[in-house]
Amino acid sequence: MAVRIPFRPFPPAPERRRVLFTIAHYYAESPDGKYGSTRSGARMARRNALEGAISILRDTIAQPHALVHGPAHGFVPANGDDATEVDIVVCTTGGDHLVDELGLPAGAFRHHRTAANPRFLGYECHAVLRDAVADYDWLCFLEDDIALVDPMFFTKLDWFAGWAGPDAVLQPNRFETLEHGPVQRLYIDGEPSSIDKLGYVPDRRDRTWISAEALGRRMWFGRVPNAHSGCFFLSRAQMRHWMAQPDFLRRDRDFVGPLESAATLGLLRHFRVYKPARANASFLEVRHLHRRYLGAMLDIV
Repeated sequence: MAVRIPFRPFPPAPERRRVLFTIAHYYAESPDGKYGSTRSGARMARRNALEGAISILRDTIAQPHALVHGPAHGFVPANGDDATEVDIVVCTTGGDHLVDELGLPAGAFRHHRTAANPRFLGYECHAVLRDAVADYDWLCFLEDDIALVDPMFFTKLDWFAGWAGPDAVLQPNRFETLEHGPVQRLYIDGEPSSIDKLGYVPDRRDRTWISAEALGRRMWFGRVPNAHSGCFFLSRAQMRHWMAQPDFLRRDRDFVGPLESAATLGLLRHFRVYKPARANASFLEVRHLHRRYLGAMLDIV
């Protein structure tokens, strides 16, 4: 028999980090669809990925958290040192989306409708971040199948920003998993066979590798050839710096294509962009919910 425990709202955390996530979401089936958002027969997988991305953000990052506490006959606050308030905006274009099919509670996210060319939908997310920059400590962009699975994600970003400098951006390593096979976890954004495939590659000679002590280990971070992760995370000061550049909101496609450019190109042009090195790749990572490589494009034997 379940024990009924009344929940009394916790007092607000005195120093609550505020984070805004924007998610570019599009789905329209196409017989020759290259991306998951256009691939025929992928409707259920894409709906589940978007729903999962939003749910995991709320479960992992958003506060309040609580601890069962018998003497209090209920709960007491937990993780107060990392208190975070999360808002989520899903950007779509026209009627080509699955937002109405999501089984999420009211208020889980805000739906931002546009009439944008779907290939440039990510830039509509940039405009939402611009308009809200004064209200948030971190401003973030995600493709619609990216999940943050580390509750200390922004604590790590705060730590990195504290010593790497305001012109340095840390990108996570994006991974997929496979239950059966010789590789259980694959980081999918490695160096391409030819760097020319990326299109735009910045000069990376300035502080190519940097390192610092954390958790009793020396962590290394590199300006790798492929900085793409399908997402980005900028502090308020970094977002304001980017907004002041003449190419901000210019619908460019110079990095791989327009979808990838929305996630990565502006960072490469205006910041030193790092990823955790292979030896400590899991220091900052995000999960790719749409398993595109392991068990699909790649057959590991």
